[in-house]
Amino acid sequence: MTAAEVELASRRGETPPVASPTTMTELVSGILDDAQKLARQQFDMLRSELQEDIHRTKRVAELGAVAAVLFTIGGVTLVAFLVNLLHEQFQFSMWASCLIIGGIATAIGAACAIYAWNLFETFSPLPNKSLHALQETLTWKTQPQT
Repeated sequence: MTAAEVELASRRGETPPVASPTTMTELVSGILDDAQKLARQQFDMLRSELQEDIHRTKRVAELGAVAAVLFTIGGVTLVAFLVNLLHEQFQFSMWASCLIIGGIATAIGAACAIYAWNLFETFSPLPNKSLHALQETLTWKTQPQT
């Protein structure tokens, strides 16, 4: 008998019938059903988090590609401008102007690559929250309860 039926019977002034005692098999079955439902919810949460991460990664990659193309075009134009500026304004030879600008660009590129590598090493693509919750669920199911 549900809680709503018990409340309805008590409002009418009737004595609610006594619920039949549950058997051990029904209790174990209920626990297993709950554990199964919890595991299913954990896997659904993990799948949802992975799909969200994939979608976010896709957007970042698309915008990053556009930025890289435009940055390359602008960078090449700027390098040509700076080489000609050194050649025209400071009377450096063309090869020296190219060497100076190329060296500066290489040094900045190396610094950016090192910084990016350090960021990459601290990045974890796995959905940590869902995996931790799933690990707790599996630990609970596999260890005997006291």
